[in-house]
Amino acid sequence: MEAIEKKEKLYNRWIIILSIAIPVAVALLFTVRIPGVARLGFLPPIYAAINGLTAVLLIFAVVQIKKGNRAAHEKIMKTCIGLSVVFLVLYVVYHATSDSTMFGDTNLDGVLSDAENASIGSFKYIYYFILISHILLSIGVIPFVLVTYVRAALGKFQLHRKIARVTFPIWLYVAVTGVVVYFMIFPYYPA
Repeated sequence: MEAIEKKEKLYNRWIIILSIAIPVAVALLFTVRIPGVARLGFLPPIYAAINGLTAVLLIFAVVQIKKGNRAAHEKIMKTCIGLSVVFLVLYVVYHATSDSTMFGDTNLDGVLSDAENASIGSFKYIYYFILISHILLSIGVIPFVLVTYVRAALGKFQLHRKIARVTFPIWLYVAVTGVVVYFMIFPYYPA
C-alpha cells in the first residue's frame, strides 16, 4: 500500500506540473513563428477531425466500460489521450505558421448586405461563447484527465469512476466544441 501512495504522490506532482506547463507552453508558442514556413492551412480540418474522433471514442469507451469490457475501455481511453496530444501538437504547429483567424473577418466589404452583416454580428456572440468556453475547459480538463487516468492505473477504480463522471462530460464538450468552432470559423480562413 505504501508503494502505491508513493507512486500517487509522484504522479500528483507530475499532474500539477503538466496542468500548468501545457497551457503556459501553448500560450508562449502562440508567439513563435517558424521562419520561412508557409501557412499550414491543411492542418485545421485534420485537428478538427481528431477532435471529432476523440468525441466518438470517448462515447464508445463509456459504452465499453458499461458492458464490463475494461480492456477495451482502457485501450480506447489511451487512444483518446494520444489523439489529444497529436491534436495539441498540430494545433501549435499550425499557429506557429499562421495568425489566428477572426470570426467575421472577410474580404467581402461592400459585397454583403446590411442584413448579412447584422447576421454575422449576432452569430459572432454565439461563436465567441462557444470558443471561450472551449478554451477554458480545454485548459481545465487537463488535470481531470490526468487524475482520472492515474487513479485507474493505480487500481483505484472507485475513485476513478467518481472523477470520470466529471471528466467525461467536460472532455466530451471540449472535443465536440472543437469541431463546432472549426466549422464556425472555416468560412473566414485565408484562401
